[in-house]
Amino acid sequence: MITSLRTRPDGCEQPLDAAYDTALLDLDGVVYAGGDAIAYAVESLGTAREHGMRLAYVTNNAARTPEAVAAHLTELGVPAEAGEVITSAQAVARLIADQVPAGARVLAVGGEGLVEALRERGLVPVSSADDDPAAVVQGYAPHVGWAQLAEASYAVNRGVPWFASNTDLTIPTARGKAPGNGALVEVVRIATGAEPQVAGKPLPPMHRETVLRTGAKRALVVGDRLDTDIEGANAGGVDSLLVLTGVTDAALLLAAEPKYRPTYVDADLRGLLRGQPVVGVAGDGFVCGGWTASAGERELAIEGDGEALDGLRALCAAAWTVAGDGACTLDAGKALARLGL
Repeated sequence: MITSLRTRPDGCEQPLDAAYDTALLDLDGVVYAGGDAIAYAVESLGTAREHGMRLAYVTNNAARTPEAVAAHLTELGVPAEAGEVITSAQAVARLIADQVPAGARVLAVGGEGLVEALRERGLVPVSSADDDPAAVVQGYAPHVGWAQLAEASYAVNRGVPWFASNTDLTIPTARGKAPGNGALVEVVRIATGAEPQVAGKPLPPMHRETVLRTGAKRALVVGDRLDTDIEGANAGGVDSLLVLTGVTDAALLLAAEPKYRPTYVDADLRGLLRGQPVVGVAGDGFVCGGWTASAGERELAIEGDGEALDGLRALCAAAWTVAGDGACTLDAGKALARLGL
């Protein structure tokens, strides 16, 4: 849980890959987008591994098996083993197994990753509401359509317990944002009026699954989403690095409520290989690198020169401080334009 109100990004004298023993990396929007690696991801992860940092890939995407994810990573140039991949399918399968009899049938609406995770827990995946399932579970897969969603709705309307791997409304792809599992869950919610038990980030079942499978002692969550990766890290009391290669942009970061505020901010995974600058106080403003940021009555302001990310870190301090335990509503447009963000 968050123990104090974060009002600025932290500094770190050591490179992050030395300060933390394990990186818990989101995949979509952090390591790859669609089928392609994100710029600097392959080289940065390879160097972090050489420096002794353990890499674990933690994803809310339940479509593919850990073996398939590991093979994809290896093809991209990031050698990975299936045991280094933790999915929301695994988390939701454990959640279901804790609540239904051993060997129970589960109506699975999703991909092979979800089916394999259920089998790993000794459960029997089925595809029809008429197969007498003890539970219904949804996980994203691109082939899911009306017929599968209808089967889930039939079962849930009969009172069968309903689970979801995650409720991310969108996923990043090489062509832009696309509907995620949360959008598919909404279809069944509308048809049934029910609410599922959810396992994925930012909720505790995913954190529990990650801890059980990695054994990390000093972990760093690395993600691109405030409402899953960073919120989940804060809820679990784990430090986090937000990278700006996926869903979250600079404007969303400045407006983040406390539960969404990351420990560190960087442009991409090169942030693992360096320390993080301190954001200091200067009068009524905040200083990072060559930039000074302040909050006026109507807008955030930035003055100075240097690395744009240092300016963004200073702006975070100004925005989060004035917002307190809420969200900053000051106009950041001119300040971000000055930084080219």
